[in-house]
Amino acid sequence: MRFVGIDPSTKTGFVALDEDGQVLVAKELTGVGKEDPKRMATLIDEVMRHVQKDDFNVIEGFGYSSQQAIQMGGIGWGIRMALLRRKINYYDVAPNAVKKFVGVTGWQGEEGKKVRLKDKEKKIAVMEAVQDIYGFYYNSDNVVDAYIMARIALNLYLAQQTGAVLAPKHQLEVIDNILIPKKKAKPKRRVKSK
Repeated sequence: MRFVGIDPSTKTGFVALDEDGQVLVAKELTGVGKEDPKRMATLIDEVMRHVQKDDFNVIEGFGYSSQQAIQMGGIGWGIRMALLRRKINYYDVAPNAVKKFVGVTGWQGEEGKKVRLKDKEKKIAVMEAVQDIYGFYYNSDNVVDAYIMARIALNLYLAQQTGAVLAPKHQLEVIDNILIPKKKAKPKRRVKSK
């Protein structure tokens, strides 16, 4: 069995690990050409050529503030529909949970003097955390995110099989939230004043 992480983007990260957490595949997939929809369609086909029937898959969920939201949404939904057609299951993991899994909060500095990390800074912090924790390095943040999701997939599988995973608290919280999602609070109604 392989544990697969997919980071859907215009350059999609794909990582497959074996049962011992060793990297079997680590690639950035781009599709053919620069013109859409051909590039998007061939990118989705490329991802599906790498996915195997018995893979345990985790896909990064949709980000809310992407400047390329429509394109990335199309790629993300295209991959999910292709998996559905092949009857291959997957778990969605929120982008913040991916970062939390390796201990990156998006903030840096001491209590009372914290500074919010910007996009590039946050990506670098995630890449450094993955290298520090797992010794894995890749020059693409998409592949690094896919690696984290492959690690999440391995831990999800172990949690389902054994009921227990030895991991830091922040990683266990991510696994628990995937297996037992918290219900979203209903929005409060606003009362109009007269």
